[in-house]
Amino acid sequence: MTSILITGGHSGIGLAAARVLAAQHIDLVLAGRSVERMRPVADELSAQHGVSVTTLTLDTSSLASVRAAATRFRTMLDSGEVSGLDAIVCNAGGRFDGDISYSPDGYETTFATNCLGHFLLVELLFPSLSEKGRVVYTASGTHDPDSMDGRLVGAAVEPDAVALATNGKGGGKALPVGKRYSTSKLCTVMYAYELDRRLRRAHSSVSSIAFDPGSVPETGFLRDMPRPVQWVSNTAAMKWVSKRIGVITSDAEFSGASLAALAADPGYAQASGTYFQAHDRALSAVRSARLSYDERRAAHLWDDSKRLVHLTDDEEPTQLR
Repeated sequence: MTSILITGGHSGIGLAAARVLAAQHIDLVLAGRSVERMRPVADELSAQHGVSVTTLTLDTSSLASVRAAATRFRTMLDSGEVSGLDAIVCNAGGRFDGDISYSPDGYETTFATNCLGHFLLVELLFPSLSEKGRVVYTASGTHDPDSMDGRLVGAAVEPDAVALATNGKGGGKALPVGKRYSTSKLCTVMYAYELDRRLRRAHSSVSSIAFDPGSVPETGFLRDMPRPVQWVSNTAAMKWVSKRIGVITSDAEFSGASLAALAADPGYAQASGTYFQAHDRALSAVRSARLSYDERRAAHLWDDSKRLVHLTDDEEPTQLR
């Protein structure tokens, strides 16, 4: 392999995946908002495994930042600073507690960060992907309103890109935090499936995969929650209760290794259009939410997302139209 670009590869599940990939002597591009946080990780991985680890400033909540990062990445490819691109791992994201907020582009922060930024990044970098490259999306079991994960966080609502991007504006009622998060993850799964359908129509060998890392309390998902909640979530008793009530549970090490495998293991080269789940130290292909297979809604989500990110004809790859 040449290189794998991973957003949010300097912490949590992304860091665990980056460590596995570096140990397999795969060069990496770590993309994230803070070079100060990424640089020590890049130095660590490079020193330990002798691989090239490049940092790329990228804030997925900002369309201007995504476009600048894509331009910078192509420059690195042209100069040879990065040897190639075998996978784009759309892993960064978060849950934003507190009052509803908006991105620099005026879109609701959860949807902008978890969905629109990665959507635009894939569109812009797709032409740079190798012939048999992969796009892997980190989703969440919370996207399924029929699951315990979905019920606990807040059942996902209609995956309407325009409504989600403008949620809470114009006097409209803002969705609860949990519903904003779970719906963004439903959209993430639908992006993965719609990308797969477009790739198959174009007879492309690129794969598009969705991944649920399970509930991993030690990751950044809980960073905006009160400290007592963070502490309780990490206790053995809480983990036992979670398993008993049907929550999909995992740990950062296993979920990171699973994410790395989906991005690079030859065994998953033919897994396009599949939803994988890490649960109790097992990685399995499972069914996602019923609504996630709705092709009409997915096509509508894709087309609306193109308009929201102001994708031009020159930016849109022919294979993805």
